[in-house]
Amino acid sequence: METFLPVATVYLLTMVIAVPLSARLGLGSVLGYLISGIVIGPVLGLAGSAREMADLQHFAEFGVVMMMFLIGLELDPRTLWQMRHKLLGLAGMQILGTVALLATVAMVLGQSWQVSLAMGMILSLSSTAIVLQTLSEKSLMQTAGGRSAFAVLLTQDIAVIPMIALMPLLAVQTAVGTGEQHPDAAMLHGLPGWALALVTVGAVAVIILIGQYLVRPAFRYVNASRVGELDTALALLIVVGIASLMQFVGLSHALGTFLAGVVLAGSEFRHDLEGQIAPFKGLLLGLFFITVGAGMDVQTLLDRPVTILGMTVTLMAIKSLVLYGIARVTRLKGRDRSLFTLSLAQAGEFGFVLISFALSLSILPRQLAQSMLLVIALSMLATPLLFILSDYISRRIAEERAVVPPDEIEEQQPIIIAGIGRFGQVVNRLVTMSGFQTTVLDHDLEVIQVMRRFGFKGYFGDPTRPEILRAAGIGKAQILVAAMDDPEANMRLIRHAREIKPDIVIIARAYDRVNVYRLYDAKVDHIVRETFDSSLRAGRYVLERAGLSEYEAAELERIYYQMDRAGLRQLAEVWKPGVALESNAEYVARSRELNRQLENALMERFAHGSGAAQVSVNEDDLPHYVERGRPGGR
Repeated sequence: METFLPVATVYLLTMVIAVPLSARLGLGSVLGYLISGIVIGPVLGLAGSAREMADLQHFAEFGVVMMMFLIGLELDPRTLWQMRHKLLGLAGMQILGTVALLATVAMVLGQSWQVSLAMGMILSLSSTAIVLQTLSEKSLMQTAGGRSAFAVLLTQDIAVIPMIALMPLLAVQTAVGTGEQHPDAAMLHGLPGWALALVTVGAVAVIILIGQYLVRPAFRYVNASRVGELDTALALLIVVGIASLMQFVGLSHALGTFLAGVVLAGSEFRHDLEGQIAPFKGLLLGLFFITVGAGMDVQTLLDRPVTILGMTVTLMAIKSLVLYGIARVTRLKGRDRSLFTLSLAQAGEFGFVLISFALSLSILPRQLAQSMLLVIALSMLATPLLFILSDYISRRIAEERAVVPPDEIEEQQPIIIAGIGRFGQVVNRLVTMSGFQTTVLDHDLEVIQVMRRFGFKGYFGDPTRPEILRAAGIGKAQILVAAMDDPEANMRLIRHAREIKPDIVIIARAYDRVNVYRLYDAKVDHIVRETFDSSLRAGRYVLERAGLSEYEAAELERIYYQMDRAGLRQLAEVWKPGVALESNAEYVARSRELNRQLENALMERFAHGSGAAQVSVNEDDLPHYVERGRPGGR
């Protein structure tokens, strides 16, 4: 304990200093963890002894296990079944293609076919921990590229099992080598194929039975005690117990806990499990990344920099080539293609396990194994930089789309709708289906193309450019709907429209209250707060479910609607550009007073029964809102 505490202090200190700095610089937390490990390990030598490092890394691997468990909780078996084509086809192509290409390169460089095939299998795997953590941080898991990357990573984790089973067939010596056999392979080593399959099926069956028939009663029993920390203990018991079972039979920890998560995805205790496991997952996963950085053999890199860096670049180039080809075959486009290609171009943490196993079977020479360990660590270290490169490529693709020449506008209609996103689409459908003609503009070519497929006419072009507005007939138009997603673009559009035709009626979409005040200052005729009506409707449903009649809820909704719009005009008069609302004393005082008036009006409406007189807003305030719509509109 006395020797452990200083080491733990060093690791935690580097976490809280380096990771926030890395995140603030836009490099992501993973790169921060890896750099922290390099600093305290090879640079400063504060990471502890080799034995302490090995023990700590085995402990930190539970971060990966917990991450896979939480991912499993997000998927139910039906979702997994829907992904079967990606799991078998997409990921199968990646694994087989990468293994074949890497093995071929290794044989060309003089390695035996056994060593080449082992190298291909080891290096074909990608880093589940780094990729999924970064995808989650950047909110990319739900993109097409993110889902495809996840399918490949999941299949790779499953593929570790047959790879371990195949390794003994590649052994070039009858005796076991001097390396220590990895515990994950203890039960699998020497088993015939049918026994291996039976063990695998049995382990999966046990996990499913535990999830279906033991976890729910256990949670009910523990919850009945009303002792909060026991929920945490049970959640950890599930993860650690299943990982121990998988280790006992020589299978992947991560795969076992992932299957357990899938089984429990539909459980009523799912959210409780997520809440209990998530903090441990984040901490241990960060510790895992630090140990990867601290374990890098910098001396070998300094002794043979050209060889090691060349191997790393070659590996990532080959994997990128395979992934890019798969992305084209599966018709991933643009950002998704670059994300899929670059996010999986590294080697993974399971490579460490397979190298240890291959050493124990004397498949790999020790010097080559040490070089491969360093290549895996370097490729993992480069992964966050590849995500940054993917972001850069995505921006360049967006810029290239932006320089596509705008459409030639053939017809000029009295109503112009600029922006055909989720807001503008509803406006356009209502107006056109009511018999009026519109000219629709949007700067996103894909949106315009999708719109055309559904039978609506629109033109590609940037509405904030005066020449596009003139081509659309702004000089003759009667009404302009400014419905762009970007509030700043909306403001530029409005300013140009007012300069070209000062008397045009402008109906503008507002993002929030500050945007309302800016639009009011720009003399917009009708300002529509994009979530105001829907929020009022939701509030009315709440009142109805809380016990009010439909009439009473609707009446309270009407009062709130009128008074909020009237009050917004008063607040617009005291709003100061560039000053935060909470820093504007006059604004805060007026807002508090208007809130009291609104609360009194709502409380008094039915204080004397349902037949009480209706509340009306001061006529000095309301007509301008009803007739002209400023500043609140809706």
